[in-house]
Amino acid sequence: MGQTADPRNTEGTRAIVADYHFPQSPEQVWRALTEPALLAKWLMPNNILPVVGHRFTFQAQPMAGWDGVAHCEVLAVEPLRRLSYSWRGGNKEVQGYGQYLDTVVTWTLAAAAGGGTDVHLVHDGFTAKDDFPYNAMGNGWRTGAPAGLARVLAELV
Repeated sequence: MGQTADPRNTEGTRAIVADYHFPQSPEQVWRALTEPALLAKWLMPNNILPVVGHRFTFQAQPMAGWDGVAHCEVLAVEPLRRLSYSWRGGNKEVQGYGQYLDTVVTWTLAAAAGGGTDVHLVHDGFTAKDDFPYNAMGNGWRTGAPAGLARVLAELV
């Protein structure tokens, strides 16, 4: 049995990494990542624009220690290839459950040799004290996100 690499990077933080394959084109996947209405269907209501420096939010149901808002800023855009944004939110005063996050989400798209699109997701910057959001968001990025994204992509014409 092989060993799993330590997900901590050189700064001592951890990253959630997930890979997906969708039969749709990179253009369609890009739309589902960058058009607010489509992104809201599988992730959260938002006001994203794929423009470097654009500040936007994701809105979710508030819970203990979190007001339900992820504050984001677009950091990099390579149309049809790469989208990166900061993901910040939580309560700086609460330790443990619901603490403040200061992370970065990066999506990388590539046309697959056999057709469709390969998608690589990295959500980086989780610290040692971020166990709850790291585990919860890791589960979401690995299971809920690809299922929701696949459903939205199947609806695109």
